[in-house]
Amino acid sequence: MLRKQAFAGLRRYQEAQRTAESEPRQVVASQGRSRLLTRERYGKVDGKGPPIILVPSLINPPDVMDLTPRRSLLRHLLREGHDAYLLDWGEPSASDRESDLADHVESVLLPLLAHFSRPPVLVGYCLGGTLAIGAAARLAARGTPAHAVASIAAPWDFAQYDSSFRAQIDTVWTQSRPACEALGLVPMEVLQSGFWSLSPERTIRKYADFLDMEEGSLPWHGFVTLEDWANEGAPLTLAVGSDLMERCYGQNLPGSGEWMIGGTRVDAAALACPTLAVASTSDAIVPAASTPPADTRIDLELGHVGMMIGGRAEEMLWKPLSEWIAQVAH
Repeated sequence: MLRKQAFAGLRRYQEAQRTAESEPRQVVASQGRSRLLTRERYGKVDGKGPPIILVPSLINPPDVMDLTPRRSLLRHLLREGHDAYLLDWGEPSASDRESDLADHVESVLLPLLAHFSRPPVLVGYCLGGTLAIGAAARLAARGTPAHAVASIAAPWDFAQYDSSFRAQIDTVWTQSRPACEALGLVPMEVLQSGFWSLSPERTIRKYADFLDMEEGSLPWHGFVTLEDWANEGAPLTLAVGSDLMERCYGQNLPGSGEWMIGGTRVDAAALACPTLAVASTSDAIVPAASTPPADTRIDLELGHVGMMIGGRAEEMLWKPLSEWIAQVAH
């Protein structure tokens, strides 16, 4: 019965009418396929504070940090008067197959940061937090440290993942790698199949529950928008897929201190700037135990996505993050 309801809910979701975004983001800088974006300034920016760069994961679109007018860390920071920007990594092609995680830091993120004359505050979500830490290490090695770094639900110590999940990821990668090598890319479905295995019952239940939502209601629109984000996303480059599957989940390079970027060993515990780590105690995708070391830590009883865009995200994450940024900025 539950599966029948779930299939009906899935069909209802697929047939739902979407509303287009009426206010497109503004491009302020670009580097190859990647762009820095912002929106209308809601508050006053004095030009003296550090630029805030929101670094999303390479998995799924960057929209989770600016999903809707009501669900947007970017817009919240702008309303608070911060000079905030959102990184869009863009969509790679087969010609980018050799671009690994380190290259995304060295050849994309760092050149975009050079657009600013002031040291940035890097705020990375999920794998974006891992990359933000890498960027901070490289900036420090260059003699131009970041102003501060905040990681949100960022995986760092991959040895803290459940062994059965890492075994499942290894199986998925072993089966998928030949096709990915032929493509030069890793379709997002490869990773999703591993994440779905964490809680297949939840996937079934959420579509069954959607069947009972009132069409056009705020929860209805919220579900459609969130599912669109979760089911979309550019592929990863082949090298990023190999890094993630083999050298992160497999060898735990970041957590073991062996991750190198441009000749710099990335040590999350030794960054030359204030650091904040936000973890979710109920996160099935990034366990709280895998969170990178930091000067300040916040543990939230919110899910991996809920902590960013859920009903309590503003109170539990956005406001404390904004206050921390204001504190370290002065």
